[in-house]
Amino acid sequence: MQWGRELQARAVLASVELPRRLAHFALAAACLALALPVLAVLGSWLAYDEAAAQVLRHQASTVLPGYTLQTLALALGVGVGVILLGAATAAVVTLADFPGRRVFEWALLLPLAMPAYVLAYAWTDALQFASPLQAALRQALGVRGALWPDVRNAWMATLLFVLCLYPYVFLLARAALGERAVQMMEAARLLGASPARRVLTVALPMARPALAAGAALALMEVLADYGVGSYFGLATFSTGIYKAWLVMNDGTAALQLASLLLALVALLLLAERAARRQMRFAASRAGPQHAADARPLRLAGGAGVAAFALCAVPVLLGFVLPVAWLLWLVWQEARGSALGLPLARFADWSLASFRLSAIAAVLATALALALAFVLRRGRGWWVQGAARLLSLGYAMPGAVVGIGVLLPVAWLQHRWPEAGLPALATGTILGVMYAYLVRFCAVALQSVEAGYARVPRTVDDTALLLGSGAARVFTRLHLPLLRRSVWAALLLVFVDVMKELPATLLLRPFGSDTLAVVAYNLARDERLAEAALPSLAIVAVGLLPVVLLSRAMRAPD
Repeated sequence: MQWGRELQARAVLASVELPRRLAHFALAAACLALALPVLAVLGSWLAYDEAAAQVLRHQASTVLPGYTLQTLALALGVGVGVILLGAATAAVVTLADFPGRRVFEWALLLPLAMPAYVLAYAWTDALQFASPLQAALRQALGVRGALWPDVRNAWMATLLFVLCLYPYVFLLARAALGERAVQMMEAARLLGASPARRVLTVALPMARPALAAGAALALMEVLADYGVGSYFGLATFSTGIYKAWLVMNDGTAALQLASLLLALVALLLLAERAARRQMRFAASRAGPQHAADARPLRLAGGAGVAAFALCAVPVLLGFVLPVAWLLWLVWQEARGSALGLPLARFADWSLASFRLSAIAAVLATALALALAFVLRRGRGWWVQGAARLLSLGYAMPGAVVGIGVLLPVAWLQHRWPEAGLPALATGTILGVMYAYLVRFCAVALQSVEAGYARVPRTVDDTALLLGSGAARVFTRLHLPLLRRSVWAALLLVFVDVMKELPATLLLRPFGSDTLAVVAYNLARDERLAEAALPSLAIVAVGLLPVVLLSRAMRAPD
């Protein structure tokens, strides 16, 4: 009898353990599949031969120095710019009190909604020789020639990147300064320190890890950019990868450039993680009474005007004026007869963008929920390792993802030419959707894990003790508690896919364009007035996470 009960118990355990192991194996396999582009780019060096060495030597003697110098110069300029502007605005908004401060607490986030390539289109059209703005200034000043040189250069690209990426530094620096800076500055004031010394020697040193982490995030966006570099004619790694693969049909050269760009991104990731590990403070937050006593520094007169101008200029240049110019272009196109851009075509492009973004958001969030649930239970070391590989996807530039997707397909096509495998990756929605999941699953996973961090593990233990199974705990307990995090994950992935350009250009099905691709193609053909409408649609969608961020920052702890 006892022997029979033991067999029955083992059978029950086996019936539960086998599906769980199969589920863990499936999740790990999905993560490894999404990490395949990284592995394909790196693993292709295993087949390095004399022909590849010759291509590398040729690139080293021709285009590689230019790509390296241009990319590093752009990264250096943007890094310094976002640190200075992000730190200054964060310090002023957090540590000082001046007219308009409450507005700038959320308005300084608005440039996050503006993709860099859209900002480039707007300012190029506004400042070019034939623009109404320069024509009016020439007439007013009595000048016939151009008032300024062509704005499509590396200096203007650096400025535009700073204007749309400084919010990364602003967000992290403001969070770091809000922890203890006001209270520490109050203690320094009681010890006789001047306001300038309090800011420079007390507040800003506390925010150094946040500044480094925000700058690293901004630089990853710069390295991943293709739209601005291509439109301005810059010789960067991303533009070189696209040119080598699609224009020169040289897969080896594209692979080598993708590997070098991936190495740069890996270095930035290491720097960002090192900075994040340092974002700890030994002391806890002060209590409500101490927080009330430590009030921000009151600025009046010229200091208040300077603080207002410091916060107003990036908002105006990075969001308000470009949006106003795009709206003016749309109004000019619509005035008289009809838009130069057919509304029926615009509806098709919008529907394609919405469909791709919605599918990618649902798939990425579903995978993130399953992974986060397994990781929360601490089961399956292989799942944990695969999830860490998956987290590298968001740091990969879109051009590298595109090359990583096409490499395995090219190898399979070489082995089985009759299978028609390239059509599966580049002729249907499968290839572009796969690239979206590679890049943006990490965004959804980060949001879901942040939601799980707020759910005590005692909740799970109580439910399990009451006899609930893992599936019931997830569906009836976790999902309601994670509702806001799930919506945030869906929204963030949706917006990121809507703005994505280089991977879509490489992999999109023929005749199926997104708003980002249409805006890029129209701007490249100097049809900036027609590019204004899809650009505005992208900006409007990008405002959604900015609204969520501003509400979260104003919410009490």
